Formats: sequence, C-alpha cells, structure tokens
Amino acid sequence: MIDTDALDNFQLDMGTSSEIGMAIVLAVMMFAVALGLRPASFSFFKTQPKLYFTGIAAQIIGLPLLTLLMCFVINPHPSVALGMILIACCPGGNTSNLIALFARANTALSVSLTATSSVFAAFITPFSILFWSSLYPPTRALLTEINIDKSAFLIQTVIILALPLLLGMLFRHFAPRVAARIQTPLAVLSGVALLAIILIASIRLFPVFMALGIGLYLIVIPHNLLAFGLGNLAARAIKADSTSRRALTIEVGIQNSGLGIVILLTQLGGVGGAGAVAGLWGVWHLIGGCGLAMMWRRKDARLNS
Repeated sequence: MIDTDALDNFQLDMGTSSEIGMAIVLAVMMFAVALGLRPASFSFFKTQPKLYFTGIAAQIIGLPLLTLLMCFVINPHPSVALGMILIACCPGGNTSNLIALFARANTALSVSLTATSSVFAAFITPFSILFWSSLYPPTRALLTEINIDKSAFLIQTVIILALPLLLGMLFRHFAPRVAARIQTPLAVLSGVALLAIILIASIRLFPVFMALGIGLYLIVIPHNLLAFGLGNLAARAIKADSTSRRALTIEVGIQNSGLGIVILLTQLGGVGGAGAVAGLWGVWHLIGGCGLAMMWRRKDARLNS
C-alpha cells in the first residue's frame, strides 16, 4: 500500500539556485545534442524507415498511451499518475546507448533514436505532458489544483529545450570544427550533471520511498517492465532483426528521468508523488536495463558455446 498522506504532504524542493542550475544543465545537454547531430544520425530515416519510425512512434505515442491505460487500470494516486505520464513523455536517455553497447544491440540505431528523439522532445515534450495528463481525470484535476499556467509552462519549457538546440545547430553549421571538439566534453559534463541530479533527488527521496511502502515499487517497476516490453513487441511487429529488437527494447525502456526531474522541479513545483516516481524510475530503469543486457549476453554465450 502507498501512504497517500505522505504523498500529499511531500514536495520535492531543492531551492531556487539549484533549480536554476538544473535548467542550465538541461540547456547545455540540449546544446550538446545539437552539436553531435550528423547526417548519420538520420540515416535510418532513409535506409530503414520502418524500423526508425517504429522506434520513434513507440517512444512518442506508444509509451504515453500505454501509461495512460495503466493509470486507468490501477488508478494510482494523482501525483503518482502525473509522475508516470511525465516520465513516459520524456525522450530516451543517453544511458541507453551505453546499455545497448553492452547488450550487443544495434548501437547505431540506439544512438540515432536517442539523438533524434531528443530533437523532437524539445518541441513535443511539453505539449505531450499536458495532452496525456488532460486525458486522465485525476491528473487533469491535479494540474488545475496546483494552478499551473499552461501557456507559461509550454513557453518556458520549449525555450529551455528548443532554444539551446537551435543555437547548437547554428553553431555546428558555422563552426563545425569547434563544435566537433567541444561536443563530447559538453555531452559528458551535462550527462554527469543529470546523473548527479538523479542521485541527489534519490537520496533526498529515500525517506519518502521508505515511508510510502512497497506500493510505489509495485507501480514503477511494472511500468518500466511494460516499457521494455512495448519496445520489444514493436520491433517484433515489424520483424526487426535480433540486434535491432534489443535496441528498440532499450530505447523505449530507458527514459531521460533527469529531464523529467528538471521539468518537475522548474515547471511543476515538485508536486507530491511525481517526484518520487521520477527519482525511483531514474534508479530502477538502469537496474532493469543492465539486467536485460546481462541476460542477452548470457544468451549469446550459450549460443556461441
């Protein structure tokens, strides 16, 4: 069971200066994503369009829809449902590329989907969060209750995500050599910073995790497993090869929870269980992804022995 009183009384708050710092980290991450965009990032658009668009559709439409259906089935606390929808609307995280490499998946496809979904997310994510939240009555009522200014939310979030992306694309166009030199350091810096955000949030949320009981784990873990399953089923539906199935499974199951936490803190006031869901997801999806990778590697070892 989940302690709803603990959820209602909980608010993730790291202070104004920390939240500004998070917004800056997120902007740097999007700038680094743009610096790393190359024609090869979109090569699957031409060479294997069915595979590419299946991955994009599973992330942008499939996972939020699956999450919405899950909310109607299990009827979670409104702030928990908001956290589930928030995470589902975020793009794949860069960690998925490392896990794909370890899992001997189609790493090129994983990198392409992560990069391009991040580009789409700069424009789609804020609209997606509001759209899917509005379809579930408890989250729609919650957004009204916390008095969120939807216009301001859309404008501010798009600016945080899209403006650095556009600046990065311009920078790469006019100064490609400099962009190539600074892209990796910026990507590593922002990635480490986002990981730190997840860890800090998880540490602060640990007492909340304990207070909420096992109920929250019984929501977050199945939600993540369903995300992995969705990616795998989508790949099987188009008869993708084994390495591409692994890549799509990982891409849909590994979401940028750091982005979700930043949006939650800077735009949604760190409301209740949404923060707990985002923090727990940020830890669990790495465990689940690494577990899948190890399982696939053992399978490969058996087949090759």
